[in-house]
Amino acid sequence: MNTLRNKGFLLFATMMILLDQFTKIWVKGFNLLGWQHDGMTLYESVSFIGDVVRITYVENAGMAFGISFGAGKIFLSLFSVAASIALAWYLARLDSKHFGVRLALALIFAGATGNLIDRVFYGVFYGESPLFYGKVVDFMDVDMPDFSLFGREYMRFWVFNVADSCVSVGMTLMLLFNKHLPLFQEKPASEQSAETLVADSIERG
Repeated sequence: MNTLRNKGFLLFATMMILLDQFTKIWVKGFNLLGWQHDGMTLYESVSFIGDVVRITYVENAGMAFGISFGAGKIFLSLFSVAASIALAWYLARLDSKHFGVRLALALIFAGATGNLIDRVFYGVFYGESPLFYGKVVDFMDVDMPDFSLFGREYMRFWVFNVADSCVSVGMTLMLLFNKHLPLFQEKPASEQSAETLVADSIERG
């Protein structure tokens, strides 16, 4: 039953990855098997919900909020690959029955994998850069109250995508339900049950 639950959350994560990729490719455009969609031009912005929510096409060569590592791009991409594999393995083997923990990990996995696909494959797919050197497509542009920070004025939130949203929501859930996370040193319930049966048999002698 536990395995079936984990597969269900992996399926949910897969659906979120597909949604993330569909929205990015639709914004960026594509030409595949004779079907061409021009998409938006870089930095083009169109209204979605008035001026509160806009679709603004930008590309991010680094991490979240435009943080870049320059020549370290390849290390960022390789780290993303390793992180996604580790999250998938952990989610598949997770013993916690808490819904919030499973949902948090599924969302973080989906977000990490969604942006990973951009970094690893988009450069090659669009003929823009070598493997592992692609840029992440961002397009969700949300208004927020104006504020100043370190001498800079901010009037809108940083442009983000579905994958970024998954990671943000997942991390928030992780903070809320962190006490339900199983410790790595904890043994699976099946192993604990087997050891308990052996110990009881020895005691009964």
